[in-house]
Amino acid sequence: MTTKLTVTVTLAAVSLTLAAPVFAEDEVNVTNGFSLDGVPLALRGVDAVALSTLNAVTTGEAAHSVMVEGVAYYFASKISAQKFEAAPQDYMPQYGGFCAFAVGIGKKLDGDPRYADIVDGKLYLFVNAAVFAKYKENPADTLAKAAEMWPTIEHAAVGSL
Repeated sequence: MTTKLTVTVTLAAVSLTLAAPVFAEDEVNVTNGFSLDGVPLALRGVDAVALSTLNAVTTGEAAHSVMVEGVAYYFASKISAQKFEAAPQDYMPQYGGFCAFAVGIGKKLDGDPRYADIVDGKLYLFVNAAVFAKYKENPADTLAKAAEMWPTIEHAAVGSL
């Protein structure tokens, strides 16, 4: 009886542990890795403060990490990490870091920090150069479509779209 209870409790704990990264993958784009602690890593480890304020792709370091809702963000400096920690919503990419163009058509594709735009103080990512060029043809329309679509897919599993 004790062995069966121990196995059940252990399996439940393993299930909960495995469920956390899946949730993060559905809400925030963490498709490109995990932190040293095994926590899902956002923005491919790029410094969100440098990206969202300067549009500069600056590699962050694990030594300067901040956790937000179970997801790790890396920063190039302690100062950037402190700025982010004080107001993460000011620096986090829109749509959980998924490609804004893809969100507009109901998909969650990887947002690449190399293809980013800052509009009205908000950071938007795109999957690649071709999609970024397409977005640049009509940014307002693309962002309007993404804003309309996001509430319908925000909590949907990545693989279900």
